[in-house]
Amino acid sequence: MPPLLRVERLTRTFTGLAALQGVSFEIEAGGIYGLIGPNGAGKTTLLAILAGALRPTAGRVVFAGHDLTGVPAFAAVRAGIARTHQVPRPFRTLSVLDNVEVGVRFGRAGGAVGGTGGGAEGAAPMQVLERVGLAPRAQAAAGTLSVGDQKRLELARALAARPSLLLCDEVCSGLTAAETDSILRLLREIRDDGTTILYVEHDLKAIMAVCDRVIVMDHGQKLAEGTPAAVQQDPAVIEAYIGSQGSQGSQGSRGSGGAAESAGI
Repeated sequence: MPPLLRVERLTRTFTGLAALQGVSFEIEAGGIYGLIGPNGAGKTTLLAILAGALRPTAGRVVFAGHDLTGVPAFAAVRAGIARTHQVPRPFRTLSVLDNVEVGVRFGRAGGAVGGTGGGAEGAAPMQVLERVGLAPRAQAAAGTLSVGDQKRLELARALAARPSLLLCDEVCSGLTAAETDSILRLLREIRDDGTTILYVEHDLKAIMAVCDRVIVMDHGQKLAEGTPAAVQQDPAVIEAYIGSQGSQGSQGSRGSGGAAESAGI
């Protein structure tokens, strides 16, 4: 069976600066894949290309057997790729329920276009809210939600689009330990229901706890790929995190060495 997603030598430059340089990997259906790397490694640029928000300078994106290279965001969503954002972007004056309804209306049109799997959450916005624990806040204005609940709303709106591939951008950042554990359980449930996940996160402990496979990036290139256990022992990965801690400080611009140590790297 071909992979759900094939990324072929993706490159993206900004006025001569290479944010991505020949990045290639494959994602099989049915797993949670982690995407990690120091700040500036190219993770967000990669997600933006997959989601249709940026066009690559070179390379290809093949999803469910279709070439989606450079397609606009609405086409990526209709094909079965949906994303959350690191900083939640709700329609603040709309209700929580109406925010999810937007995901339904601009999603995969009942599953008729592209992709495989993805579950049936998109058919009923209230079911999606129940799934993420927001049903009691359905009629509240989205702008009144706490940060943790806005993160859940990001997930709900993306799930309502019925994706085969869910791109999660630091969905646990800014959350308490209890909130993080709850979100990780939710991601596992989403995976178990048939939606493949590509999860970008700086909290390496969270990544290692939930992911089946991990892709590591540094300076716009793929540095390593493997199981969480293998990645934690990779000398190049250790250098990318612990080495940057020594030169930048524990909260330096290229990532958190403390987080790496807590994950066993």
